[in-house]
Amino acid sequence: MVAENALNAPKKAIVLLSGGLDSATVLAIAQAEGYECHTLSFDYGQRHRSELDAAERVSKAFGAQSHRVMSMNMRAIGGSALTDDIDVPVTGVEEGRIPVTYVPARNTIFLAYALGLAEVVEADDIFIGVNAVDYSGYPDCRPEFIEAFEAMANLATKAGVEGHRLRVRTPLMTLSKADIIRQGHRLGVDYSQTVSCYQANEFGQACGVCDSCRLRKQGFAEAGVLDPTIYRV
Repeated sequence: MVAENALNAPKKAIVLLSGGLDSATVLAIAQAEGYECHTLSFDYGQRHRSELDAAERVSKAFGAQSHRVMSMNMRAIGGSALTDDIDVPVTGVEEGRIPVTYVPARNTIFLAYALGLAEVVEADDIFIGVNAVDYSGYPDCRPEFIEAFEAMANLATKAGVEGHRLRVRTPLMTLSKADIIRQGHRLGVDYSQTVSCYQANEFGQACGVCDSCRLRKQGFAEAGVLDPTIYRV
């Protein structure tokens, strides 16, 4: 009976959900693959909370099994336009330079929390929306980083030591923003519920000029999908 119940148990996944376009698409992909999804967001001292409101909306819309918001103070570290008194760039990313919107160690910390939750709920997979095409030069969005973290995860956990392999899934890694939007559109993502802007206001309205807004605008235009975002500019 125990073996039969184990075979019939749903496969589970932790989905990192920022409230933005990419992570909403990742949640749709995980659900379409038949996972019981547990979403995980972070109140880490970012510029605005509207993305957290968006994450909750998206999680509910897709019927996630659970939604958690972990709190931490990355403003105490600073060093990023998202967690410090540094202006958000609006002139594009300079070739060969890591932009000031990079948050030091953010994905490492987020994945570590996801790893802990995966052990507790007995999930085999962690989904994260990192992307190597439109990744803006962030070092913790590269395939090499993900591979290294997955190797560490299976060395550092009870599940890994006992042969219950954990995987870090990156379904958007090689997709353009337009391809991501097309896939999410096919899977029923309501992008009006998402917030991608680095400096959105309390209502989730986007600035329209930051790097994230410009990538989002361009992605919708290239995908041929109506952009539902409310831009202030």
